[in-house]
Amino acid sequence: MAKQTIISVSREFGSGGHEIAEKIANDLGLKFYDRRMLDEIAAEMNVQVELLEKYDEKPRNYMLTRSVGKYTNSMEEILAEIQFDFIREKAEKGESFVIVGRCSEDVLKDYEGLISIFISGNKAQKVERVMQRYDLNETEAVIKMTRHDKKRKRYHNRHAETKWGDSRYYDICINSSPLKVDGTVKVLESYIRERMNV
Repeated sequence: MAKQTIISVSREFGSGGHEIAEKIANDLGLKFYDRRMLDEIAAEMNVQVELLEKYDEKPRNYMLTRSVGKYTNSMEEILAEIQFDFIREKAEKGESFVIVGRCSEDVLKDYEGLISIFISGNKAQKVERVMQRYDLNETEAVIKMTRHDKKRKRYHNRHAETKWGDSRYYDICINSSPLKVDGTVKVLESYIRERMNV
């Protein structure tokens, strides 16, 4: 791959966005980063990954933490910044990769090779996918889906200058429901290859 390509994938819960991102990474021979980046970060920091997972993508507890200028004792905020620094470092080294979430379309917006994608889905198909994947009934699936999307939106909007899911801030937004996972991968890879050749 001649030039750096960074593919940022944000997604609604149940849309299959994570699976789509991983397939794109495999097909294009790119490194893949998701929440498992915490394993690498934990190893570098010489701490148990479970400690980091406890604070990952969680809102700051304003009752128990405080900030002075740009400094904070909030583990949630500190971990978010550590992850942003992690992906910035990968980009700065010229690495090409696929990254899921982590406000990456905003954190890496200054990199010419960035391609930002948002994957949504029809509610019925998302609910069905969540029911099957997590062995839940319909009511439980809707509750889980709503909770996760609310959490993602709150995390993103807290740390990014852009708004989660707002089509103005992504190169391409796609509903994965009509084409399913494989069809969506095919369309996105076609777009990515065109961008890589520009």
